[in-house]
Amino acid sequence: MKIKAKRKISKKVRPWEILIYLILSALVVIYIAPLLWMLNVSLKTNQDVLTEPFKLPDVIELGNYINAWVKGNLGSAMMNSVLVCVVSLILSLALGSMAAFAIARMRWKLAEGMMGYFLIGMMIPVHCVLIPLFVRFSKWGLTDSLTGLILPYTVFALPLVIFLMNGFFKTMPKEIYEAACIDGCGIYGCFFKIALPLARTGLFVAGLMTFVANWNELLMALVFISDSGKKTLPVTLTYFVGPYSVNYVQMFAAIIIALAPTIIVYIIFSNQIVEGLTTGAVKG
Repeated sequence: MKIKAKRKISKKVRPWEILIYLILSALVVIYIAPLLWMLNVSLKTNQDVLTEPFKLPDVIELGNYINAWVKGNLGSAMMNSVLVCVVSLILSLALGSMAAFAIARMRWKLAEGMMGYFLIGMMIPVHCVLIPLFVRFSKWGLTDSLTGLILPYTVFALPLVIFLMNGFFKTMPKEIYEAACIDGCGIYGCFFKIALPLARTGLFVAGLMTFVANWNELLMALVFISDSGKKTLPVTLTYFVGPYSVNYVQMFAAIIIALAPTIIVYIIFSNQIVEGLTTGAVKG
């Protein structure tokens, strides 16, 4: 018997696929190159930065990170940022998921209108409400306190959380809730025992995006907080730029320290982020 050898079918690479790969490769370089350059600068001396900014350091100056941490008081600033971001994250996820569940699964006349109302909040820039918030917080005694940051951080995060969680709750089949109701499960049981566990990917994505946005927020923290002991990390980074001189190496070392947590989280959980965004966008 003659056995015919199977020929390997080679897939032809189309020109537009090559173009897409080239564009994606260029985008990777555009995004990664500034980070690598900041890392390179943070390991040099100020003299080397001014004379040869793009050359690799001859001697690695790890002391820049120690000086940036001590002189910039980054430890206290990082703790303030963690406290503000974690508390506002918990509040925004709790309130946003409840509102999204009510809009997506509960039958009431104003459901669609409330969804549009919350989505309008995504189009309002912080600059428009900064002065009214400052005046109001001054009367309430909330300026120069971390509570004055937690409240607006929570409110501005709600539209995004509601938008994402609404898409996840709508993907869940009605039969699950109907079966739960037949077994005697109430509205709170459906939410806490069924909806939240099934939408944990959405909670993760919404929480990560909210945390990163609040972690990098500068404007409100700069306006509302004047006590140096209550400054958050983005505000503390501005102290490395003086009116007459700039300590470049310590400033970039502090920036690397501030960026490290978010970069590590994105690298570890990149697959979950893409999966969550795709699920909420396509099926919602």
